[in-house]
Amino acid sequence: MDYLALYVTLKLAVVTTVVLVVLAAPIAYLLAFARFPGKSFVEALIYLPMALPPTVIGFYLIILMGPRGWVGGLWQAATGGSLLFTFLGITVASIIYSLPFAIQPMKAAFSKIDRRLLENAYILGLSRRAAFLRVVLPNSVSGIAAAAVLVFLHSIGAFGVLLMVGGSIPGETKVASIAIYEAVEMMNYTAAGMIALSFLPISYVFLLLINKLNEGARA
Repeated sequence: MDYLALYVTLKLAVVTTVVLVVLAAPIAYLLAFARFPGKSFVEALIYLPMALPPTVIGFYLIILMGPRGWVGGLWQAATGGSLLFTFLGITVASIIYSLPFAIQPMKAAFSKIDRRLLENAYILGLSRRAAFLRVVLPNSVSGIAAAAVLVFLHSIGAFGVLLMVGGSIPGETKVASIAIYEAVEMMNYTAAGMIALSFLPISYVFLLLINKLNEGARA
């Protein structure tokens, strides 16, 4: 059992989930309530990772985050190191890859909020930011929780994007999905089976949680 790969996987999933819950909430709020030119184009761009093959996303991230890319170039100039083949690099890749899975359930939850609640909040003198924090978020807990669960599950199962951006450095970028792939390549089916088996209870528990959240939202 490659416990180090499991540790990197869980660490990556937790960091990705925390960052996206914070980052996606205001974006989902804007998509649910705001009207602005080009909104459909922005929304399509945000959801693009759901439609593209992971290797395509990985390729463009390599171009963007590499030493000659504008993100990678700025990072190298500031730190002297590469963004590729690092834990930070695969974290950035995981966040971009999982962004639609955070925004979709949040936007759906926000859209279900009675607009009269927001109108009353504005009448009472709350700003849009205050209304978001004190009205929208407390009334969308199940949607935010569902988004967190989906992002976590999506992150622990990521493979192609992470392999291209991070490679397979033990303790740094080698996640469980890559460890399974490498074990199968070496025909070590016992090791691959043990790692794969560890995913079953985690995924099953989180799927049960999503079902409970959906039942609560319908009640």
